[in-house]
Amino acid sequence: MYPGDIRDPNWEKSAREIFQAQGLMAYLGIELQALRPGYAMLVAPYRPELSQQAGFFHGGVMATLVDNSGGIASGTLKAADQDVLAAEFKINLLRPGIGERLVAEAQVVRPGRTLTVARMEVFAETDGKRTLCAIGQGTYAYVDRA
Repeated sequence: MYPGDIRDPNWEKSAREIFQAQGLMAYLGIELQALRPGYAMLVAPYRPELSQQAGFFHGGVMATLVDNSGGIASGTLKAADQDVLAAEFKINLLRPGIGERLVAEAQVVRPGRTLTVARMEVFAETDGKRTLCAIGQGTYAYVDRA
């Protein structure tokens, strides 16, 4: 979908390295499940440490998934000598995250040279059935590595 926007021939390796270098993702148990140019899917299996007081997934986990999935999707389109950082993101929590896992999917809607915009969705999943819990939109900045 974005062949003209791919600026790094090693985009997949680079995006996976960005994800793996984030200690928070490992700490939370979030996994990178799918990756293609302009798209990323992250999964967070349920465990009590990720819940809020009623036992649902905490909204902060959903916000982390929104932010990070958008950043990784945007990172697939950056240049080899750049990093990707969130410039801003917005989340709408639509319903409680009740399920075996959360699945976040991010899709770039407008790639740019310095700023890229992505749309994200977070689903709670149980027995393969998904329920939309949150939507988000973010702007991600490409910055030259120092």
